[in-house]
Amino acid sequence: MVSSSSREAARAAAKIFPDLAALAAHVETLRASGKRIVLAHGVFDLLHVGHIRHLREAREQGDALIVTLTEDRHVNKGPNRPAFTESLRAEALAALEYVDAVTINRTPNAIDAIAAIRPDVYVKGPDYKQPAQDVTGGIAREADAVLAAGGVLHITEDLTFSSSALINRYLPSFTPDVEAYLTSFRSRYSASDVVAAIEKLRDMRVVVIGEAILDEYVYVDQMGKSAKDPVLAMRYNKTETYPGGALAVANHLAEFCHSVELITYLGSTDDHEKFVRSNLKPKIRANFIYKSDSPTIVKRRYVEATLNSKLFEVYVINDDVLNPSDDAEFCALIDARVQSADAIVCADFGHGLISPAAKQRLGACGRFLAVNTQINAANIRYHAISSYARADYVCINEGELRLDARNRHDGVDELVRGLSGKLACERFMVTRGSQGVMYYDGSTAFPSPSLTSRVVDRTGSGDAVLALTSVGIAAGMPSDIVAFFANVIGAQAVEIMGNRASIGRVQTLKFIEALLK
Repeated sequence: MVSSSSREAARAAAKIFPDLAALAAHVETLRASGKRIVLAHGVFDLLHVGHIRHLREAREQGDALIVTLTEDRHVNKGPNRPAFTESLRAEALAALEYVDAVTINRTPNAIDAIAAIRPDVYVKGPDYKQPAQDVTGGIAREADAVLAAGGVLHITEDLTFSSSALINRYLPSFTPDVEAYLTSFRSRYSASDVVAAIEKLRDMRVVVIGEAILDEYVYVDQMGKSAKDPVLAMRYNKTETYPGGALAVANHLAEFCHSVELITYLGSTDDHEKFVRSNLKPKIRANFIYKSDSPTIVKRRYVEATLNSKLFEVYVINDDVLNPSDDAEFCALIDARVQSADAIVCADFGHGLISPAAKQRLGACGRFLAVNTQINAANIRYHAISSYARADYVCINEGELRLDARNRHDGVDELVRGLSGKLACERFMVTRGSQGVMYYDGSTAFPSPSLTSRVVDRTGSGDAVLALTSVGIAAGMPSDIVAFFANVIGAQAVEIMGNRASIGRVQTLKFIEALLK
């Protein structure tokens, strides 16, 4: 005998369609029978009474309620979200008696779902009454899509609850110290306060200076030990190439700022210029010199594909200093381009681009100057932040700070004070990996713990933090927001393989909203 619970589960499962095309075909049969179609779309992470009332009111607008779900990879609420997988969220929705059909939408927004379903009524919750407050701009685009499909938009009126607020309170995904930090931060700032501080970056004009690097990831599958030699044999899988170095810094900034100018070098041989130009954001104005007798830098990483574990790296590089002619051209570009900038972000990878003459010009230009001197395999004994005479902001990881001071033991506070005197610089961001960041503004230290425990790849995360905190500080962002912002950026960056994608403005604002509810 089949139990009533089994029958209910089977009925719910029958409501879940494998894809949007199958659901659209089903909707056409409903429409042909004269039914008025209602569509609701959302994340529905942690189904709660607010969702239930919203969907019940939605069902009252027609004869069949269709629900499309944002798939897991497009949920813009930061690391550790959604709390429930797309299949579990679909199962929960299908169990509601007034939901007639469910599917998972495989695109980032509801536009394709609206076009496929062509609802008579598209329903959104009361928190969408003010489209101007929607940081994504999505509700306006959805409203246009509904109108184009011949439908109308309906805003439900019942209780508003927040899945993010409930998850933050009852299903926290962070350690107790991170929860305590977020609770304290929420007591001082709302999400709208932080968003307003970030929105000030829109007017910023930024110049990025540093080496262009192509991050090439060669994915391989493990085969086993070679039969005759002590060598681990791998089978080639695929190769992906991402814009790294100063290219990545500029791309991050282009997501947030009005104007971004890039000064860098490509090689006079193997310049990869077509790839570089096609992988820069459209608003970036690129200024290249062509380094004599050099290729454009490629850092090739061999990665075991199953676990995304890096095996070893090969650099394609000539890291000699620029010859006098190239250096003069580079310095002339600095003189010509930096005076109109609100901020200069110098990402110095120590591969021969930024000479003592260039550093002198940057120090004397009078513009807000942010600097990072990154240590890597090619420069670990020769590259240090103290080679700069001046900076307004330094973003550095703890290892780079200790290497510059030749000091393994003293506290970070003491090391920062010493470096501050050398550079006549008050503002320092020290990134500390799993320990988060410590931001110093000249008088106070602002610690902020890491906001993620999931690390896909650390490559490029420091560059993202440098890029966006630099313009935040230049725009007058409060110090404790700067520290929080750094970890919001870092948490997103370590979940991206290499520089496969830039830090997105909308994703960042949605993550902040989810954290601070």
